[in-house]
Amino acid sequence: MRNIMVRELGQVPLEQQPMEIVERKGVGHPDSICDAMLNEISVALSKEYLKKFGSIMHHNIDKGLLVAGEVERRFGGGEVKKPILMVFGDRATFEVDQDPIPVVDITIGTAKNWFRNNMRFIDPDKHVKYQVELKRGSEALTDIFRRKGKFLGANDTSAAVGFAPLTKTERLVLETEKFLNSKDFKKRFPESGEDIKVMGLRKNHDYNLTVAMAFVDRFIDSENTYFKRKDEILEETKGFVKSKFGLKNVSIGLNTLDQKGRGIGGMYLTVLGTSADDGDCGQVGRGNRVNGIIPLNRPTCSEAAAGKNPVSHVGKIYNLLTYRIADKICQNVSGVREVYVWLLSQIGQPIDQPKVATAQLIMKKGKSLKKVSGEVRETIETELANIDKFTEELVNQSISVC
Repeated sequence: MRNIMVRELGQVPLEQQPMEIVERKGVGHPDSICDAMLNEISVALSKEYLKKFGSIMHHNIDKGLLVAGEVERRFGGGEVKKPILMVFGDRATFEVDQDPIPVVDITIGTAKNWFRNNMRFIDPDKHVKYQVELKRGSEALTDIFRRKGKFLGANDTSAAVGFAPLTKTERLVLETEKFLNSKDFKKRFPESGEDIKVMGLRKNHDYNLTVAMAFVDRFIDSENTYFKRKDEILEETKGFVKSKFGLKNVSIGLNTLDQKGRGIGGMYLTVLGTSADDGDCGQVGRGNRVNGIIPLNRPTCSEAAAGKNPVSHVGKIYNLLTYRIADKICQNVSGVREVYVWLLSQIGQPIDQPKVATAQLIMKKGKSLKKVSGEVRETIETELANIDKFTEELVNQSISVC
């Protein structure tokens, strides 16, 4: 029997609280680059292990660093003086029974493909250097992958928490960034880089968004052009928010550090569409949580899901599964206003047998926890019993980690 607890949470739902802060870092933010790229490397290695050996071997590609380059920004287009440096670290399986795996080639090749697919102005051969510091895993952790059983043992003692549903503020921040980084938006505003950060604040019923957007200097021929295009993008953003959410009490600021009359120093210009070209380094685990936002009012897991292996590392599996379970409870169990799901692993124990699984529910007015606790427990049981199918989804990248 699994150790499952269902409890009522005696707190005010977040949307009824007086203050809320939410952040999202877009695809071109240095931290987001690290998370997305290293996770794709894990996926690529997993597929290679499956192809050659029929099962996924030990690896954790979850320590990564982006070191910003150096550029010279100019109206009409600057140049890269020193390339970005990508550093990949932690552990991987390099051979099985003397059959080698080209871990370094897969790592660099996957990283270059990620840049090609996601960053319009980065040439992965010219603008980036790669440093692979992956080493072989310890005997104790690699041995987990040799043990028999339907489910592998957890490779760590780790806790995770997920929640549902998103508040209006959380959805506002998430959808605004996705809109600004959409293909249609980039066609209409090519000077808008992929490095976009949205910070949302709700004070009672008033909303404020602060948007940081890297402009690409090749499309900007003067200070006047910059501020003209900035005003157009700001109006487009306001229009999206109004049409999508119907909110009237929203204020939006775009690149609020800007100051007219200071030339390039008074504008957020980049050469490559990201602050990674000159202004800001990045690191795995400093970006969005696995549901795509950084929700400061919510409990969140300290683990970085990106890059961890998808079959034994609970820092990835439980991190994502808690949100899956929370979503299913909210969608399928009547009367639930808000839910938090907690999973705690014990190293060595099968991943379908957490040390504890807990659902904390805030019920809608007039609804009883007692009437739904059995249904909630059954939802958790079902998801844990089918955790092998969930890990397959992680290998196939059908679930985003950032």
